[in-house]
Amino acid sequence: MAQFPTQPADVAPEWLTERLRAAGVIADASVQAVRWESIGTGQVGDSARFHLSYDRADAGPATVAGKFPAADAMSRGTAAAFGLYAKEVGFYRQLAPQLDIRVPRALAAAIAEDGVDFILLFEDLGPARGGNQLDSCSLADARAAVVQAAALHAPSWDNPAITGLDWLQSREGQVEQVKALYSNAQVIFRERYADALEPEFMAICEELNEGRDAWFGQDRGPRCLIHGDFRLDNMLFDIQDGTESIAVLDWQTVALGNGLTDIGYFMGTGIGNDLRVTCEGELLDLYCAEMTARGVPLSRDTVWDDYVVGAIHGISTAVFSAAYVERTERGDANFLSMARGGCALAQEHGSLKKLKG
Repeated sequence: MAQFPTQPADVAPEWLTERLRAAGVIADASVQAVRWESIGTGQVGDSARFHLSYDRADAGPATVAGKFPAADAMSRGTAAAFGLYAKEVGFYRQLAPQLDIRVPRALAAAIAEDGVDFILLFEDLGPARGGNQLDSCSLADARAAVVQAAALHAPSWDNPAITGLDWLQSREGQVEQVKALYSNAQVIFRERYADALEPEFMAICEELNEGRDAWFGQDRGPRCLIHGDFRLDNMLFDIQDGTESIAVLDWQTVALGNGLTDIGYFMGTGIGNDLRVTCEGELLDLYCAEMTARGVPLSRDTVWDDYVVGAIHGISTAVFSAAYVERTERGDANFLSMARGGCALAQEHGSLKKLKG
């Protein structure tokens, strides 16, 4: 058994006291009582907010947040098979301190040898406004997210101290495993959403499946850390009652790749097609300016092809995730939104043609 709680109901005052003291958050005070409530809409992990009472007034934070394995067996199995929980724990242990991107401070990060049982305990960033990809966002929110993308990519850009970490490398056979599973995912996606997704967009999904050998495992340009699921649902805005503009959450898909994959994903699947069409150039220019200011000179011309190809990641993620995580009503809406936005970008800019070329 894991030597730490693996679901919200198991988190005890004694364990919290130990972890908060170790993190330097409290001194000699003790947590006397705890109650929790579910937060977030994630399908691969379950999150909760914990309300704490101490043995003295104002001894420590009134709330903290925690993340745990998904209660749903299929989602939990998918996460374990692809090392998603281990990646997120590794991110907070090793990578977050080296980056400029704003993420919640981890107060505890533990994972069992089986790669399934884990816990992450965080500072609570509330009150905050959760991003919602189904509602899109303001241009100001999109700009804040793009700045954070640069804060992730620039410090790790061709940085061997980060890109050389063993646990970030693809496992032997992983690409072939994904290719093998993807055809089945497309069958499920087609059967489930044929009446909901526009036929021209479903045709793009089918074309991607047929060309999956060119997509999965392809390596384009400089390598850096990428978030892998860089969309509004994984962001908080106006955090800590508006004292800061944004924080980025959910690092289970952190990986090595081309930074423009995150940007293409965000613009295609993250913010809605209306905002993307209107502000695409401005947001790309902002990303390039932020990267240049951080020591990685980029321009719209130099990143364009990688951006357009990067948008395919949103399509493939929607198809794959729909098949292999717990099905929910909101999940269906999310996957349709992701596929619709990614396919619209791909259709407008010829993403699949650029991939093959």
